[in-house]
Amino acid sequence: MIPRQMLSFPLDGMRFNYRVAAIIIVEGHLLVSREDDDDYTMLPGGRVELGETSSLALERELREETGYEAAIGELILTSETLYRRDGEAFHELGIFYAARLPQSARPDGRSPWLEREDEGHQLYFDWVPLEAGALYKVRLLPEWLANTLPDIEGLDASSTKHVIADYLS
Repeated sequence: MIPRQMLSFPLDGMRFNYRVAAIIIVEGHLLVSREDDDDYTMLPGGRVELGETSSLALERELREETGYEAAIGELILTSETLYRRDGEAFHELGIFYAARLPQSARPDGRSPWLEREDEGHQLYFDWVPLEAGALYKVRLLPEWLANTLPDIEGLDASSTKHVIADYLS
């Protein structure tokens, strides 16, 4: 068996990440996640492993993080984001798919909606209104998502959007 190799590595003073994420929208709410030691949220997902397709990586990540089997839908967004976090510069390639969780996984007013352990961290999942103000309030990263996602329901595979965001310049 080949050892798992996440596509995240340092190179010339930066860290390269190949990340896949799920855009899960239910009843006008977006599912976001936060690790116990972070003050920001992200879309559920994670790093792609060497030899793994992005859609299979997202299925795996959602199963590991939420415990649910997700249906991965259309490719909605791709991104190239250059940013700095905790003093480290990143070059991140992002692949964003529409996804669905089982019918039983719906917003119910609880916060956190779901709490799970993953790789030594507590993960908290919440449903946030799909509005720029609400997404800014929970510090959704990358930053460009808060303005892009409220218009996302009109996008489909025929109109995949590519975002380039350079927060290092």
